Amino acid sequence: MSGAAAVSIWFRLGWQDIRQRYRRSSLGPMWLTASLAITIAAMGFLYSRLFQQEPGGYVPFLAMGLVIWTFISSLITEGCLVFIQAEGIIKQVRLPLSLHVFRMTWRNTIVLLHHALIIPFIAVAFGLAPHWSWLSIPLGVLAVAATFVLISLVFGALCARFRDIPQIMQSLVQILFFVTPVIWKPESLSAHRWVVDWNPIYHYVEIIRAPLIRMEVPLGSWVFVAACTPLVTAVSLWFFGRCRPRIPYWV
Repeated sequence: MSGAAAVSIWFRLGWQDIRQRYRRSSLGPMWLTASLAITIAAMGFLYSRLFQQEPGGYVPFLAMGLVIWTFISSLITEGCLVFIQAEGIIKQVRLPLSLHVFRMTWRNTIVLLHHALIIPFIAVAFGLAPHWSWLSIPLGVLAVAATFVLISLVFGALCARFRDIPQIMQSLVQILFFVTPVIWKPESLSAHRWVVDWNPIYHYVEIIRAPLIRMEVPLGSWVFVAACTPLVTAVSLWFFGRCRPRIPYWV
């Protein structure tokens, strides 16, 4: 994980990725934010009626869920391609391989910060007053980013070796979207609540969303995340340590 120490490199490269992606665009990454805002407005109006939910409770739930889900799904899909897309640099410049994972994570964090501009408008529109629990949100974002850095080390290496896995992961992400409470509330499952309780993605969404809409720190989700972290860390570092010398040949 020596790439973490090269913060000045991946910090600048992440910003460069954003600038290049939206070069000659007047709004830059704000196009993504505007698109997400329109999606929230359309889905909030439609699904609140379909699920017979009060818009004042449902729209903030949907908005926060989509903002966080966009962040997590991007980390998963781009994490699978992180080494493949960095092939030119890997073969020409000797840099820590984990640096590319930190670069990808920082790039998506910048996009998340743009999407977060939606939150104040939702808060004002639906009367969500600031609460002390909001102080836990940066820690939640950090926990999500750190976890998916570790996961990207594994899936990035696997996808460099087996090129069919990225397509499989894209399909899996679509399935995860529908089985994770993003557009529907966990309470609707009643007797089948275990589907949510054992869904790791739900807990990573909840540690950021719950302080925003329920004004509380979800201790159960934090316990789940804290329990998963040592296991994810051990598996990731062991696997990446074994695969790291081979990655330049796989890409």
